[in-house]
Order: sequence, then C-alpha cells, then structure tokens
Amino acid sequence: MERSLTWTDIQKAKERISGKVVHTPLIRSFPLEDRLGCKVFLKPEMFQVTGSFKARGALSKTLLLGPEERARGFISSSSGNHAQALAYAGKLLGAKTTIVIPHDAPKIKIERTQALGAEVILFEGKQEPRWAFVNKLAEERGYVLVHAFDDPAVMAGQGTIALEILEDLPDVDTVVVPLGGGGLLSGVSVGIKGAMPHVKVIGVEPSVAPKYCVSRANGRPTNVPAGHSIADGVKAEMACSFAHSVFERNVDAIEVVEERHIIEGLRLLAESGKIFAEGAAAVGIAAVLSGKVKVSPQEKVCFVLSGGNWDLDQFLAVVKQGRFPVRA
Repeated sequence: MERSLTWTDIQKAKERISGKVVHTPLIRSFPLEDRLGCKVFLKPEMFQVTGSFKARGALSKTLLLGPEERARGFISSSSGNHAQALAYAGKLLGAKTTIVIPHDAPKIKIERTQALGAEVILFEGKQEPRWAFVNKLAEERGYVLVHAFDDPAVMAGQGTIALEILEDLPDVDTVVVPLGGGGLLSGVSVGIKGAMPHVKVIGVEPSVAPKYCVSRANGRPTNVPAGHSIADGVKAEMACSFAHSVFERNVDAIEVVEERHIIEGLRLLAESGKIFAEGAAAVGIAAVLSGKVKVSPQEKVCFVLSGGNWDLDQFLAVVKQGRFPVRA
C-alpha cells in the first residue's frame, strides 16, 4: 500500500491529540535578533509533555490503534526522546511499552523512559542492526511497532507544530527545523506548505550525520555512518525513502552544521534566549550563526527547538569546555 502524508492528515492528528499535548508558545527573542540578523521566533518544544516534540507523533499513532493492538503492547527504538514519548503514550493508554535504546544514549533519557514504566533494552551497535533487532522482537512477541519517524501517522503528529506556528504567526517567512530521522521535518514541511506554499522550510542536520543532504545530492535515499555528536537526537544514519520523497516536494533546503556551531547555538540560546536546549534543538540556530542559512533583517524566522532532555552537568560541560564529555 502506497503511503501518503497530507495537510488533512495533520489536521486530523491535531484533533486526535488535542488536550493530551501542549500548544507550545511562540516566543519572540529580541536578544537573539542582534546576533542572528533577523526577526527571531522560537518554538520551544522542551515545554512539551516529556520534554520534546516526540509526544505529538507517538500519540498521533497510538490513538489510531484499537483495544486489541494496544493489548499487544508497543515497541520501538530511540536515542531517548521518542522512547519517553512512547512510554508516555503507553502509560496513558494502558499498554506495555518496550524500547530499544543505544547503549550510549544520555543517561537522563534512559532513566526518564524507565520512570514512565517502559521496559528498556540497551543495544550496542549501529542504527540499522538496532532496528533489525526491534523488528525481530516485534515479530516474536507480537508487539505493535511504533516507528520513531518512518510512519505517516507519526509524521502527521509532528506536523501539528506547523499548524500552531501558522496560528500564532500567520506572516512567518521561514521555518527552520532540526533533521534527524526525518519525521519532524516531513510533518512540519507538509503542514506549512499545505497552507502557505511561499513560506520557506529548511532542514538542518549535523555534519557527522548528513544522510539527507547526501541523499538530495545523490537523488536517492542514502544511508551515511554517523559520528559522535552533541546533537544525539538528530544523529540518525538511515535516510528513509518516504521522508526523502516528502522533502523533495516540500523542503526548500537541507543544510549541515559543524559541532562548534551547535555549541555556539546552545550557548546563545542559554545566555540570550534563556532557553535550556539539548544539542539537537540548537542546529537551526547554528545554521544561521555559521552562515549556512542566509537571513535578512526583516525576515520572520521561526526556529523549531525540538527538545530539552539533557543532563544538566553535561550541558554545563559543553557550554563551558566546548566539547561533549564522554559518558561513564
């Protein structure tokens, strides 16, 4: 069956998850405008339930499932944010949840996932074999797979961010979105372009994991091995074919940023924006700081800040030392 994602799908997702997620505020940040050279509006999804945008997609998908499917339990893989979101959805719906998490994921994300009642399995290995392990467990135990990003219902949930942006800032010029697995950018790009095709949508990924930038250059989905990054939430290696096709129709540009610019973005968000963000949330700010994304003084630019699930000590080490500390 051919998959699709439409603006109507996103509207329906908004109705499904209404009252179960937060309509996060759109904050104009005057202190950031001098540094970035545009009118800055922040969409802080760290204020969302579970601390990131992922709750939108997890609920959008699981609320479509019937009682028999919920009784089977949910399973997925995640570096931490989708893990917490799916655990939250499972708790809300009374479903057992199992999450396979990379062994080097931030400790705080693992602990919060467990605190929400999910079973956590730590996996040492790359993204592709990790997903193979998840699929095997789902088949053996009968779990319902709720993919972190490669699912139109999940993407539709993430796209509700776009509807909120347009509701709060109907004359927005540009929306800059962190790009990891592709679910967030897919949903937001369809949500924006479906209502206002002239608004620019830009995706940003770390230079150590440039799978969609490479995919666009190659004209086909291309997996790229990922290096170490402070932006663990967008350090995906797999370029999904469906997300790639959505981007080709709806995303104006995909840019990559270096670690030093992500760190600079984190510092700027903390010092001038008064926002505690995780690394993935700062890639859009980094893209403007580094000059990868060009802006103008009167341009109204909305930066989607994807989350804030980070250990405080690690955050302080990054902004003070300019490097990501190795987890013990």
